[in-house]
Amino acid sequence: MTFYLWLKALHIIAVICWFAGIFYLPRLFIYHAAAQDDISKERFKIMEAKLYRIIMNPAMFVTIGLGAWMLIDRWQAYSTQIWMWAKIALVVALVGYHHYCLGIMQAYAEDRVKHSDKFLRIFNEVPVILLIPVIVLVVVKPF
Repeated sequence: MTFYLWLKALHIIAVICWFAGIFYLPRLFIYHAAAQDDISKERFKIMEAKLYRIIMNPAMFVTIGLGAWMLIDRWQAYSTQIWMWAKIALVVALVGYHHYCLGIMQAYAEDRVKHSDKFLRIFNEVPVILLIPVIVLVVVKPF
């Protein structure tokens, strides 16, 4: 039981790190879109790439790895829980969001702005919309 609790604690830490990046990267995209000078645009390219590679990717892999480990460890208990399957579906959506951010980042790296400021501001709110039900599912286990 103690080892499982350590896995859970490390999983939560990884989730927090992943979400720090997921919340900040789209905000950088908004600032990048508003940048007028080349120095600022180049700075945002570097910041975006480092955030994605150094923080977001490792945190996502650790989050998913530890989550999978805990799921496998308690498979008999979790496999029949609808809330767990709903949580997994939301995590898959978050991974898709994470990878969509990569596409936006690559477009900016090539100086191709493919989204409007309005789109980016709405896109910036998506992780919150996904995070809230994940937390409710894990804590409340409504079904």
